[in-house]
Amino acid sequence: MARRILTLLAALLLALSIGQPSASAASFANPVKAQKGADPWISYHNGNYYMVTTSWTDVITMRKSTTLAGLATAPSVQVWKGDAANRCCNIWAPEMHFLNGRWYMYYVAGQNISDYNPTQRSHVLESTGSDPMGPYTYKGQLGSGWMLDPTVATINGQLYLFGSTTGGGTQNLVAARMSNPYTLATGFSTVSTPTFSWERNGTVNEGPEILQRGGRTFLIYSASGCWTPDYKLGQLSLTGSDPLAASSWTKKSTPVFQRDDAAGVYGPGHHGHFKSPDGTEDWIVYHANDSASDGCDNGRTARAQKLTWNSDGTPNFGTPARLGASMTGPSGEPSTASTTYTITNRNSGKCLDVAGSSTADGANVQQYACSGGNNQRWRVEDQGDDTSRLVNVATGKVLDTADCSSADGADLRQWSWLNNTCQRFRFLATDSGYVRIVNQATGKVADVADCSTADAADVRQWSWLGNNCQQWRLNPA
Repeated sequence: MARRILTLLAALLLALSIGQPSASAASFANPVKAQKGADPWISYHNGNYYMVTTSWTDVITMRKSTTLAGLATAPSVQVWKGDAANRCCNIWAPEMHFLNGRWYMYYVAGQNISDYNPTQRSHVLESTGSDPMGPYTYKGQLGSGWMLDPTVATINGQLYLFGSTTGGGTQNLVAARMSNPYTLATGFSTVSTPTFSWERNGTVNEGPEILQRGGRTFLIYSASGCWTPDYKLGQLSLTGSDPLAASSWTKKSTPVFQRDDAAGVYGPGHHGHFKSPDGTEDWIVYHANDSASDGCDNGRTARAQKLTWNSDGTPNFGTPARLGASMTGPSGEPSTASTTYTITNRNSGKCLDVAGSSTADGANVQQYACSGGNNQRWRVEDQGDDTSRLVNVATGKVLDTADCSSADGADLRQWSWLNNTCQRFRFLATDSGYVRIVNQATGKVADVADCSTADAADVRQWSWLGNNCQQWRLNPA
């Protein structure tokens, strides 16, 4: 009898667990990126999420985290800077794809700030290895004309490029076949134009993304103007044999994801798709506004949620989640998300440290053997301008360049937050997961004095020399 009761109890527990979300995943709440959250893209690779978004400047920054929740506070690391006058500025909609053992970064860039829109073109970068954070080299421009939102996908063993261009008074979706990840094999053909009334508040089709499951291919795209609260997602299904032919795509007559006034979500769109760490779930990342009067600018934040599948094999995006609502993270994630970091020197392996855990303004910042103490833990807080402040967990004070000096050898110390550029830093990727920490005011980098490996060696600023004493790793702590 006892064995039978235990068997029944085990069966009951199993039944209760079926369909429940993974208990191991870290919970999260939207937004997953509050600063510069437009046009988000997430890739999951070797235990980490990697996220890029529109910068509006000449750089591409990337965040890295083991959990979706961790992306909200992860450092934004610069992985690319515009390298020529014809592609210097206003970088939009970067996204990354792993093809043939390397990462390819597709993005849009223009020539100047004041009249950027007519000069926007699509470009592609290639990583030198398999690290999503690069380094990257420029491979080329994709087509000669104005085109936004490039993405690639393999369909029936062939690589295709999709994007958005203008024609006939509307903004349309186009496609071309590729001979490799950076070379077009054909010209562009139009596969979708705004035809339904819900697509014509701005007469725009843009932001194409391919979603595949069970041998079926869907093209999910953004419709209407991003400057309106009615920006939303539509769906094309590949029902023919040629992805370059409009006749091969069947458009759903109603949108698949749109504003939810009751939840305070407006203009959801320009999305990406990614898998959960264990590969069992499909997720969407997208941007949206929290007011109907917000526009097509940096007020948009990046958000994520799980999508499901209908019985007929089509995707079900549901409704956009309310900001701040707690959700279970993707299946297979670690159970916790880090919000602080230790910063270790590449040469010495020692940690950036506030001397003696002092809370005083002017306390020295040095390197010291890593101990796990709060004086060696830092919060990296994005300032919304491609810079961050580094806040010491023990003291609440920030890394600061002494007296705002631009001299080589000027001390790095802690100070109360004054909100000046001497207290703002950029992280520039080097290689193998290391960064240089660049002061926004001076352009100089955090440097261990005389390349010392000793405890208490001073950390100062110096001109970039490219050595290991000036490179650091940001480690979740």
